[in-house]
Amino acid sequence: MKALRRLLDHQAKHFEPGGKLHKFHAAYEAVDTILYTPGTVTQGTTHVRDGLDLKRMMMTVVVALVPAIFMAMYNTGLQAHRAIEAGALPLANWQTSAMEALGLAFDSGDLLACIAHGAFYYLPILLVTFVAGGTAEAVFAIVRKHEINEGFLVTGMLLPLTLPATTPLWQVALGIFFGTVVGKEVFGGTGMNILNPALTARAFLFFAYPAQMSGDNVWVAAQTSPDGVSGATWLARAAVDGEPALTEGVAWRDAFLGLVPGSMGETSALACLIGAAVLIITGIGSWRIMASVVAGSYATTLLLNNLGSETNALLAIPFHWQVVLGGWAFGLVFMATDPVSAAHTNRGKWIYGFLVGVMAILIRVVNPAYPEGMMLAILFMNVFASTIDHFIIRANVRRRRARYAS
Repeated sequence: MKALRRLLDHQAKHFEPGGKLHKFHAAYEAVDTILYTPGTVTQGTTHVRDGLDLKRMMMTVVVALVPAIFMAMYNTGLQAHRAIEAGALPLANWQTSAMEALGLAFDSGDLLACIAHGAFYYLPILLVTFVAGGTAEAVFAIVRKHEINEGFLVTGMLLPLTLPATTPLWQVALGIFFGTVVGKEVFGGTGMNILNPALTARAFLFFAYPAQMSGDNVWVAAQTSPDGVSGATWLARAAVDGEPALTEGVAWRDAFLGLVPGSMGETSALACLIGAAVLIITGIGSWRIMASVVAGSYATTLLLNNLGSETNALLAIPFHWQVVLGGWAFGLVFMATDPVSAAHTNRGKWIYGFLVGVMAILIRVVNPAYPEGMMLAILFMNVFASTIDHFIIRANVRRRRARYAS
């Protein structure tokens, strides 16, 4: 490690002002500060000193994502192996060769085999996300002559987990480019964006290519569908058949653990709960937002269950199923708590989270054309988060003026 430190210090002069590579200082700085603590510190008594810089905070989020990443690879491989055993999923030659080289078989009961096969789907999407999105991030940093924004580290980890396993790689590149540029860079970069970049990318793909995201072309590898591995997601099926479409051959426990078809990192509510614990303990994620999202979702589900409907079967889906469907748990933990695009005041967080929970269930149930209500609910409330904070702050100022008025 000392040799690497000396190498970086020796090359630093080429990237400093006046050096022949000074235009690419952002790229050098990104590598240097990811590997080591930044060498510059704040000066003066007006600055708050904290050992946790932005990159380390983002790394904490990545650590919280590890259980979801593990389940993304394991469950993707598991669903693929079930489809292979049913004779429904054709294999590419390279997949067979790769598994043979690893000494593994396409066996749904083999943990390591499931993880390895799932990695064949997850890792290419992750790689394309970082290459395409990182390139866009670097270009904006070089043109603006500022450091590469650290926020992309988390954005690049989040987007692959929200996508179906067989999303075409060119769509992944297009989506992350859109999310990085339109969702963040046009606002000024990390800390200035009003929308969650990963959700912006996911929403773009959802509306541009709905069949691949949630419609009839989603790869689900469902054990109840031996004739093929493409079909509508559970939420889309439930819009027609109601709760029976969810419970057919699947226990709630399996849905909670994440052993069901769906987008790669969103199926396991348990993995999301572990991530939530990490974020809350470290103080990175707001427990107020998480608790209020749960409260809003529960209240809305209970209301709709009591209303009932003969024409809309989704009204009958109970809360305990809503929380394990689609991206509800993933959005609750990793998207709604985004420290940039969410509300910042404590009271504002309660309002913001509650409205996210209400809208997520309403969009799912009342408008089943958009089965993933959590994504749209968070993006909608991102737009109003600063407005909520504005009125909370104004109310606080009025109370203080009245309290200290002479």
